[in-house]
Amino acid sequence: MRKKPDHIKLGKVLTLLKEIQEQNGSNKGKSFKIQQNLATISYETVTYLEKTPCIHQTPESIQRLLTELSPFNLTKAEKLQLLNHRPTTAVEIQLMIEESEERLTEEQIDKLLDVVSTCLPGEPEEELEEEEGKEEDNQEEEDAEDMEEDVDKGGDGD
Repeated sequence: MRKKPDHIKLGKVLTLLKEIQEQNGSNKGKSFKIQQNLATISYETVTYLEKTPCIHQTPESIQRLLTELSPFNLTKAEKLQLLNHRPTTAVEIQLMIEESEERLTEEQIDKLLDVVSTCLPGEPEEELEEEEGKEEDNQEEEDAEDMEEDVDKGGDGD
């Protein structure tokens, strides 16, 4: 009987790869080509993972999420999907949870999304980008109003 592969959190992958990078820095002289390939793969993976929400996860936030998810009767793989991908829409939930339409009501899906967003820390930059986006929208509205005033006065808009 084949053993099923263990599921792993993206945060754990990030930690392991950083440890490998540190060890490789001290192991110069070993099979150069293998070391070079491993360094490239680990660098690219770490660079990618550092741009995902897993960089902000802590053991405490993960434990809190798992505790909050217990009433939903999800499988380990489904919990891992939620942890790794941090869904924000019902469609994403449907893609991550098998037979979600039969297993969960709309209210439960909304609650699930709320649990994920409150338990897992988001990226602070996302909040800043949203605020900057609102400021840009306000500036565009002001510019449009100024242009309308110039047109009404017979100006050329400059």
